[in-house]
Amino acid sequence: MKFLRTLAVAAFAAPLVALASGPELHLDKAPVSFENKSLQNGAKLFVNYCLSCHGASYLRYNRLRDIGLTEDQIRDNLMFTAEKVGEPMKVAIQRDEAKQWFGVAPPDLTVIARARASEFGSGADWLYTYLRSFYRDDKRPTGWNNTVFENVGMPHVLWELQGQQVAHFAEQDDGHGNKTKHFEGFEVVKPGSLNKEQYDQNVADLVSFIVWMGEPAQQTRKQIGLVVIGVLLLLAALTYLLKKAYWKDVH
Repeated sequence: MKFLRTLAVAAFAAPLVALASGPELHLDKAPVSFENKSLQNGAKLFVNYCLSCHGASYLRYNRLRDIGLTEDQIRDNLMFTAEKVGEPMKVAIQRDEAKQWFGVAPPDLTVIARARASEFGSGADWLYTYLRSFYRDDKRPTGWNNTVFENVGMPHVLWELQGQQVAHFAEQDDGHGNKTKHFEGFEVVKPGSLNKEQYDQNVADLVSFIVWMGEPAQQTRKQIGLVVIGVLLLLAALTYLLKKAYWKDVH
């Protein structure tokens, strides 16, 4: 897992250095939800739009039962690159071919949210903002760029849902005689199949699923933690009452 996390971060090392030296990055708050309905929609989006290039090889298909899906539902609707539900969610594309096409092999996304969190404080916020910040750029090989990840090699795979937008920038003086590019906003030039609210909700579901993939047992862990804390508090109260009863005749 440590190697995978390092690989995910290293795949985009150069743009991250550029971001670190540029203006502070604004990230929108991701409305992450671990409700089964949200996670199931996120799983559907992940399989249909992400799994063709990005794997999640540290998660097995049968783990999707934790979000309320049966093995038949998993097999019939989500398994396009495997035959058995016990197999990991591996990608079909070859790494050397992907590197030739995109300039870098797409990273595995099992723990990408946790990897981004180490760089930006919130991996969910980074992913949520990133997936909503693609814009048309004819200077890029794919025809797409991103305000969060400048000169990104990944095309906008969700463009049919979001539509096409262009980014408007203005030059500003940084106070030292240097001109810097300041982002002013997006303009939609071709609507997608979803309106803005619908697209944002679908991205939120996708991000929720990606966050869940990084630690599927996190909700169970938190629930167990609350139970343990409750038991410890109860034991502390009983211990205090026992102490009072034991020492009441001593004084």
